[in-house]
Amino acid sequence: MGLDQYAYAASELKSEDREELAYWRKHNRLQGWMEKLWEKKGRPHFDDIQNPLGDFNCQPVELTLSDIEQLEAHVENKSLPETGGFFFGNDSYGEYENPGWGYKKTDLEFIGRARKALQEGKKVFYDSWW
Repeated sequence: MGLDQYAYAASELKSEDREELAYWRKHNRLQGWMEKLWEKKGRPHFDDIQNPLGDFNCQPVELTLSDIEQLEAHVENKSLPETGGFFFGNDSYGEYENPGWGYKKTDLEFIGRARKALQEGKKVFYDSWW
């Protein structure tokens, strides 16, 4: 059990044409950043997604080009917010910049893929589950 995080591109939220853009496991700082973005967007909930607590768990958030640019600035400046949670693991900045497998590498690869998907007219979503 733990925090699993996904990013994908699709024509619409529930469409069958989903293309995975990234997968993270226990990247708690990214989770905190995305949750703040979700709150800023008004905490949108989807009626068919079971979430009795009304929290960010299993709630997709759509990312715009502006959101991606802001995320990139936070990644480059290593300023994603410290975020804790029972299933979130240790601080994800522990090995963040490890060139072989660190989260920074995955974050930047995602940002590049997300930009490309947006340029192709697709929508980009982030989702998580714990």
